Amino acid sequence: MTSPVQQVDLTNCDKEPIHIPGYIQPHGCLIACDSAMRTVLRKSANWSEISGLPDDIIGRPIEEFFGNDLVHDLRNALTVTANSSRPAMLPKIKLPNGKTFDVAIHRYKSVSIIELEPASDDSQPLHTAQLMIDRIRDADNVDSLISRTTRLVKAMLGYDRVMVYRFEQDGAGKVVSEVKQPALESFLGQYFPASDIPQQARALYLKNTLRIISDSNGVRVPIEPILDASGEPLDLSFSHLRSVSPIHCEYLRNMGVSASMSISIINDGELWGLIACHHYSPRILPMSMRIAAEMFGEFFSLHLQALKQKKKLATAHDAHASLDKFLRLAAHHNNVEELLVENLPDFNRLLPCDGVGVWMNERWFSIGYAPPELLAPQLGRLVSSVSEGRVWATHALSNHLPEAESFSDHVAGVLAVPLSQVKNDYLMFFRREIVQTLNWGGNPDKSYETGPLGDRLTPRKSFALWKETVHQQAQPWTEEDRQLAEAARVALVEVAFRHSELMAGERAQAEVRQRMLNEELNHRVKNVLAIIKSLVGNPTQEGRTLQEYVSALKGRIQALSFAHDQVVRGEGGGLLRDLLDAELSPHRSPANEIEAYGPSVLLDSRAFSVMALVLHELATNAAKYGALGPAGGKLSISWALDDVGECVISWHETVAATVTPPTRTGFGSALISRSVPYDLGGKSKVTYHTHGIQAEIVLPARHATAGPSAAVHETAVGTHKDYTPYSAEEPLRVFLVEDQMLIAMDVEYMLEAHGITNIETSTSSAMALDKLKTMSPDVAILDINLGTDTSIPVAYELLRRSIPFMFATGYADGIMIPPEFAHVPVIRKPYDEEALMAIIGRLVHKTVTA
Repeated sequence: MTSPVQQVDLTNCDKEPIHIPGYIQPHGCLIACDSAMRTVLRKSANWSEISGLPDDIIGRPIEEFFGNDLVHDLRNALTVTANSSRPAMLPKIKLPNGKTFDVAIHRYKSVSIIELEPASDDSQPLHTAQLMIDRIRDADNVDSLISRTTRLVKAMLGYDRVMVYRFEQDGAGKVVSEVKQPALESFLGQYFPASDIPQQARALYLKNTLRIISDSNGVRVPIEPILDASGEPLDLSFSHLRSVSPIHCEYLRNMGVSASMSISIINDGELWGLIACHHYSPRILPMSMRIAAEMFGEFFSLHLQALKQKKKLATAHDAHASLDKFLRLAAHHNNVEELLVENLPDFNRLLPCDGVGVWMNERWFSIGYAPPELLAPQLGRLVSSVSEGRVWATHALSNHLPEAESFSDHVAGVLAVPLSQVKNDYLMFFRREIVQTLNWGGNPDKSYETGPLGDRLTPRKSFALWKETVHQQAQPWTEEDRQLAEAARVALVEVAFRHSELMAGERAQAEVRQRMLNEELNHRVKNVLAIIKSLVGNPTQEGRTLQEYVSALKGRIQALSFAHDQVVRGEGGGLLRDLLDAELSPHRSPANEIEAYGPSVLLDSRAFSVMALVLHELATNAAKYGALGPAGGKLSISWALDDVGECVISWHETVAATVTPPTRTGFGSALISRSVPYDLGGKSKVTYHTHGIQAEIVLPARHATAGPSAAVHETAVGTHKDYTPYSAEEPLRVFLVEDQMLIAMDVEYMLEAHGITNIETSTSSAMALDKLKTMSPDVAILDINLGTDTSIPVAYELLRRSIPFMFATGYADGIMIPPEFAHVPVIRKPYDEEALMAIIGRLVHKTVTA
């Protein structure tokens, strides 16, 4: 066993045997006898000086100098003392030599230890204890109890400073209440590291609940002999006079403290804290006052435990009330994420924390001190990997997530509550770094000189060491914190389950709606395919070349595509005016005049598709043989809603030449005259005049309604296009990004027909970006949707290099196009050759003489 005379320094102070110091304090004396208290085995060196009795008492019967009556009383006191941790206290005992002492006696490890201190005047410890207990009995909360206690102890015991010192989870201590002389520096709110009170000292505080130091500068009185015949030192764990560590005395002197007293505060068998008293001159607390203080300390511990339990129950009740409120709100709320975000302030009050965050559906919301949004995904992945679907907490987040060091001054600890067993969604509570939340009453940089025993801890130096130790650490989460978090988890999972049930019902309804939409889509697609089949199956008229047939077929399919696109964008239909603009715009030229007027009329999807083909045929025929042809002419178009709501459309062409009616009805003429009556139940009639033709079309009211805007009037004479088609005078390098081979080939044929043969094709954005490393095209055509990919990354690269390009899409709107590309022209699929070449001409700024 370690000898009590061993040199102790900072490397082994946690192992210092303070229960067997081999010394006592000088304000009393001590003798140790055998278990039956017959023979004296040891004495303190100041025995004769204090007691006035003979010094040579080792090995002699105790009756020789105490007398039979006193020894009888002492043995009776030992007999009735059931617990060695509480010595029997005998005030005002008179020795045979007439001196009066306060005596403490206890038996420990088969040794009877008798301590003598000069008797004090106060001999009413029970009355003092009762007065002190009555003052705190009606304290109804922990803060009130602690505050009253510091004021009461200072008033009753007379120390210069009284503090309640609470131990934290990491062993550090914090001064939570203080009463002091006005001139003294305040310690209130200060932390002291665990190293200031070594583990063996804490163990002794549990055994011996009261400890006094009468003079930190006083001499230490040795026990004689230090070791018994078996080589064992005297264990003074329960002794009142036990001398304290010289390191601790030096620590007190560095604080300017001459005397101290501490009363242990014990809760559930653990050391909760201390009632610590400091005095700045030597002070001996009489035994009667120590008895009162010890009794008060025990009542204080019991009362504190009861109030803590009450507070714990109240906190749990409030937490459950908050969670019940959340559940009630959830019953009327369909969006769990939105509900959580709205109630983050309530969760912030659920348990002690500095901030709260929600990671849900890959999105981050937070209040108070919380990690930045940029690091939220990494935090979510960490919690997912370690929590295993349960509440998980750490007070040192940077130990698990190195990236957390960058924000450790804001967040050092996290407690995560899983919101689902199948998704990585979490409610998280955060705590700041401990050293960031300290509230120093004095200057934390103040220092003291090294003591006479070498390098020793001082209050400021120990704090510096502790601050380094707890860097990037938060206040640890308690079991109560975890219990409240578990209650929150149960409530939130219940909300999630209920929401899942609601979502399941909505999904079932959505599936029904989706099936209906799919059937409607299937119906529409079949109709479109049937129309295309009829267009393709139309026999070639006699005298027409295959090229003419293909050109006509492409035009009709393009008109049908526009109609379908407009129907989708118009949510089931479109304006007659838009349809006319689309069909007439390719044929505007300086040589002809177009006049159009009529109100805003909205066609349903069926009428819009049919009229797209009809107007396309009328416009195409007018461009070949009539008012829109090379010879020039005038086209007048008017429309109106009659009294029964039918839409009457008049198409009137006037030309200078004589018009000869056709000798036979072709597919286009048949489409004009028959599709409106057959498909829409309307009327359609074409009349040929000497210098023109006139078509009258009537659409039933069920297919045409008044549109949202006012009447439209327009006269366009010699209208120029805002662009000029590409001219093949110079070679052109075209870069095509298209994932469908047949469509890409179709575009290549269109380009080659206009003399463009230098064409590079890519089927993905990755391939395109790789090719752009070694080539620089003059213009690019980018299909937006490339299956699971998009061409947007390619667009950014082209924009960076100032290479002109257009987007191509089969979608009804530009929802996939980012706002920064709003200026980029868009061509609709299927590609129209004339529109494609016109956009290329505009992009490369090629012009030709009109």
